[in-house]
Amino acid sequence: MVAQFLGLKLRIMGNAFRRTPWQVFGLVIGLLYGGFITVIVVGSLVAARLVPDVAATHSVLVVIGAVVLAGFALLPLLFGVDDTLDPREFALFGIPNRVLATGLLLAGLLGIPSLVLVICAGATVVTWSQNAGTVLIALISAVVVVLTCVLASRVTTAIAHSMLSTRRSREAGGVIGILLLVLIGPVLLLLVTVDWGRDGLGALGGAAGWLAWTPLGAMWSAPGAAAEGDWGAAVLQLIIALATLGLLWLAWTALVAHVVASPEREQRSKAYHGLGWFDRLPGGPTAAIAARSMTYWGRDARYWVSIVLLPVIPVAVVVALALAGLPWHFIALVPLPLVCLFLGWSIHNDLAYDSTAIWLHVVSGTRGMADRAGRMFPPVVVGIPVLVVGSIATTVVFGDWAVLPSVAALSGAILVIGLGLSSISSALFPYPATKPGDSAFTQPQTSGASAALVQSLSFFAILILASPVLVFLVLGLTVNAFWLAIAPVVAVLIGFATLFFGIWLGGRVFDRRGPEIMAFANRND
Repeated sequence: MVAQFLGLKLRIMGNAFRRTPWQVFGLVIGLLYGGFITVIVVGSLVAARLVPDVAATHSVLVVIGAVVLAGFALLPLLFGVDDTLDPREFALFGIPNRVLATGLLLAGLLGIPSLVLVICAGATVVTWSQNAGTVLIALISAVVVVLTCVLASRVTTAIAHSMLSTRRSREAGGVIGILLLVLIGPVLLLLVTVDWGRDGLGALGGAAGWLAWTPLGAMWSAPGAAAEGDWGAAVLQLIIALATLGLLWLAWTALVAHVVASPEREQRSKAYHGLGWFDRLPGGPTAAIAARSMTYWGRDARYWVSIVLLPVIPVAVVVALALAGLPWHFIALVPLPLVCLFLGWSIHNDLAYDSTAIWLHVVSGTRGMADRAGRMFPPVVVGIPVLVVGSIATTVVFGDWAVLPSVAALSGAILVIGLGLSSISSALFPYPATKPGDSAFTQPQTSGASAALVQSLSFFAILILASPVLVFLVLGLTVNAFWLAIAPVVAVLIGFATLFFGIWLGGRVFDRRGPEIMAFANRND
């Protein structure tokens, strides 16, 4: 039975070369790249045998090994994978669950990542070949490493295949994955700022000392501890590694038994009671559009994914500024205006998100000003608490309460300026957007240079109109505190003037371009 699983996996791998020529070319390039990485890693592990500082080699391998195991475990869970040997596919063959689990586990060893891992784990035996005892510990650890990584991947793949079977769950997993990638920024900042010549080994040693007693690093640490002469720690860490492997095996067999006996998860339709936001807001066209927009922002993945990802760019900018050496109290002034910038800019193409449903606004005789004002309600609801909490947090980090009014004024001005200009651009220059029901991570192929031009103009126009407030804030911080009192006044004048002008002009454009808007909606349906 196991031989049949292995043969099936080999046939699946061989069929990969029967695809289109470009797909085969990409596969060959991937194989060559994997082979190159394998040669580099194996060469480094063999060369590490000659390094006299065993403790340094030990620390490096523990940290890198923990990252490798975390990658095998987390990547399928966060981004999902196409499980070519899903246990559910064998449900009708009557294979005992334990036999099925064993066969699928061994078949999982036949794959490019697994083969690279096997070779690299085997090379660690050379790294720790100081004596017969360390070789034995290294051999056991290498086997445990391979089985643990493959088992962790199989377990999380099975969980992901069940949890991420619906579009909404896949989008949520993608958002979580992107947010986790954003969180790597501070880690990279820490790595860059470490003086590796003076403090690098100490930092690695501290991380390795903690990871060595966790399931992530114990299996990598045992042979190194033996090579350093700490046999007690080596045995205890090997026990932790074996216990981790045993728990993963129990989890894998339980998952196989559950999967083959349960149907595939399907998208469930949620039953809603009442009118939601339509009950909470008063009557009238503006309130109706505001209620509909709030409903979209809460249920449509195209909206809530964008909101969840709002902190991504500010975090990247903060990391870049920190790497450039800008003082932290000045960096603290950056995130809130950036969040407000993207929040105000978020509705610059809101009309295109309606697709053909925009005809309801046109045929019902809804005034353009009501449409423009109603669509602003969600970003305002989100923006007010962001402004309040963000302004206080920014001031606390900056360390001077005198900047609170100016920071709040600048951020608020950017938000309302963005809403005003977006009200004009969404009616005057709509461009194709993701259709309702499609994944939030897809983009229509028809959006070309015109879309990029509209995005750039609407984005930089916000910055240009808000620049006077920014100038007064900078003058107040660098020249005289008097300008900090001028910034809020200028922010109110420019911000609300742009907001009301945007609602008025955007409403007029909406009223006059009804037929063109309908033609655009039908053309991009």
